Amino acid sequence: MGEETIALNRKARHDYLIEDTLEAGIVLTGTEIKSVRAHKVNLIDGYVRIERGEAWLVGAHIAPFEAGNRWNHEAKRDRKLLLHRTQIVALGTRAKAKGLTIVPLRLYIDDRGHAKLELGVGRGKKLYDRRRDIAERDARRDVARELADVARGR
Repeated sequence: MGEETIALNRKARHDYLIEDTLEAGIVLTGTEIKSVRAHKVNLIDGYVRIERGEAWLVGAHIAPFEAGNRWNHEAKRDRKLLLHRTQIVALGTRAKAKGLTIVPLRLYIDDRGHAKLELGVGRGKKLYDRRRDIAERDARRDVARELADVARGR
């Protein structure tokens, strides 16, 4: 069966230089997991906050389940992340000491049917870093285009 990617946060790799990644479980209610399986998730504004020895996903949007009833969930509520105590302590100290940010990179369903969140520990990029990345990507694209033209005999 394999894992199924539900949502990607492409903006995170654009705005942050990701230094490290790790996997975390996420605590969801019944209507939330149904919305996740329907791909109704947006991670762009999300980030992770360490508070009182627990990790929380803040700002991620999981749309209310369409067939939900009056006990449907709030779209932008804080959701608890499932990590080992040592991982939480390490993330908290790194984020405070070095000025790093913990952002969600990808939400997926694993082989066992559990929702998992791939987290990235990263440093915010400056404007000139973003411009350099865009210039490098454009240069690679131009080279690939030229090579394709040469291969076709033009």
